[in-house]
Parts: sequence; structure tokens; C-alpha cells
Amino acid sequence: MTKKILITSGEPAGIGPDIILELLSQQNFPAELVVVGDPDIFSARAKQLGIDIKLNQYNPKAENSHSAHHINIIPIHCPAPVIASKLNSDNAHYVLDTLEFATKACLNKDFAAMVTPPIHKGVINEAGITFSGHTEFLAELTKTKLPVMMLAADKLRVALATTHLPLSEVSKAITTELLEDILTILHHDLQKKFTIQQPHILVCGLNPHAGEGGHMGHEEIDIIEPTLNKMRQIGMNITGPLPADTLFTTKYLDTADVVLAMYHDQGLPVLKYVGFGNAINITLGLPIIRTSVDHGTALELAGTGKANTGSLLAAIKLAIEIS
Repeated sequence: MTKKILITSGEPAGIGPDIILELLSQQNFPAELVVVGDPDIFSARAKQLGIDIKLNQYNPKAENSHSAHHINIIPIHCPAPVIASKLNSDNAHYVLDTLEFATKACLNKDFAAMVTPPIHKGVINEAGITFSGHTEFLAELTKTKLPVMMLAADKLRVALATTHLPLSEVSKAITTELLEDILTILHHDLQKKFTIQQPHILVCGLNPHAGEGGHMGHEEIDIIEPTLNKMRQIGMNITGPLPADTLFTTKYLDTADVVLAMYHDQGLPVLKYVGFGNAINITLGLPIIRTSVDHGTALELAGTGKANTGSLLAAIKLAIEIS
């Protein structure tokens, strides 16, 4: 059977519609790709970008691999007019509606995976909706206790122990229970989704020089090292905690399958330096497969035809591969 992959629309005023139109108008894919969104937005943006593409309402009985210049779409109405690069908080619920629809469709096994273009957290919060990101929203929808954010670029994979937290709150969030759960999810999903038989996990320390034997912090001694030892005893291949400033070198990375960073800006700057624009965000621990782009809404590029489709292409290819 042809795999069916859902693609949400992202922030309608950003480059989400642009990169979907640009990519799906140019390439064939060995899966049926279905967009969730407002056909009027895509028609208007295609006209603005000068893209010749046909929009078809999705037929669940059809099983056709994606062919260029065609988009199958599940219509969800966007309440307020959309102008490229101009945010409108009246459309915040539309963004969340597309995500909720796609998530439920994957939970129901109607689709094999979902791919998400970028959204704008700020405008959603301005609409009076508490929202910290895709990862947390999907976890709530799927009743997942702990989602794990992992980004991949080329051969480098970086997972995060904490995601969208202020730096002042990271230390107290790093607990034995959290690290045990995250390492378990990492190990399991690398085996099941990426078919790595015995994943080698590198773990960053929290403090400079991984605490320098307690002279620069005690989290490594009190929490991280004992937890890693416990997980090694049950068969996991783990190295660390290592100083983050030297971990991201070939000496360590050549033998590693993933790096676990303690916080967002400890690991992701390195990964995005390696592959920004072509990297992929994968949410592990969910009962569904979800991949995403590595970039934001790039409002200044919306409607200009200058947006890069590389990350969306990589996210779609991985969703097809691991589903």
C-alpha cells in the first residue's frame, strides 16, 4: 500500500505555504502527501509566487504517490485574511486546528506520519493560548508523558534533556527520573525507528568542563553520573558526562549515534552550524511519527520565492523512511 503522509500548513503568514508549494510543485515522492490547510491560502500564495499547481481535495479511497504540480489537500478554514509576512492572532486557532487534525489522523492510523512546517509561538500566545511549542502540544494531544526533541543533520543527531526552558530553570529540571526516561526513549526509538541495534549515546555535562570534579557544579556528581551508571548496568552503551565544549569533535562523534545535550542552546547551535536549512526535527517518544523543519517562520521571506525548501525535503524523506 502507498504510504500516506500528512503535512500541516504552519503559520499561514510565514514561509510554510511557500516551501510546501515550491517543493510539491517540483518533485515526485514515493508516498501520498496530503496537506492540511485552507485551499484559499495555498491558491493565493501560489499565484503570488507564480507557481503553477493544481489543488485537489483529498480522496481517502485513492492511493497515489505524489506527483509534481499537484497537491492533495484536506480543507480547514482560516478565519481571517492572510497576508504574507503579516502575523494575525485571529488565525492562531487555525494553526492549532491543523495540528490537532493531523495528530488525531495519525493516532487513528489513517496516516503513517505527520510533517510540520514552522509555526510562530508568539502570535499563538498573543491570541490568549498558552503555547510553548510543537513538541509540548503534540505530547498533550497524544497523552505522552515525556516527548524527546531530537534534531538531525547529516550524521549528527542531538537530543535534548530539556527543551523550551529559561536557562535559570534548567538545573532544577535535570533529575534522575528525567534522565532515566529520556535515555530509555532515546535507546528504544533509535533501535525501533532508526534500526540501530546498539545505539551509542554521548551525554553532555551540565556545567563547564562537566563540573570539573565538583568545582564548577555538583549536578554531574549528584545526578548525571549515577544515572548514567545505572543505565549502563541495564545494557545501554553510554559515554559521559563529557564537557560540551570538547564533546562535539570527531574524536567522540565518529563512534556516536546521538548526543544528549542538557538544554536547548547547549546542543542545537552546533547541529545548526553543521546543517542549518537541511536539518530535521524528530519528536521521539510519541505514539506517532512526527518530523519537522529546523527553522522558523522567516516572515521576511514569505511570498518572495526565496525560502529554502531543504529542511522540509529532508523532513518528508525521513518521515517516509521511518514510517
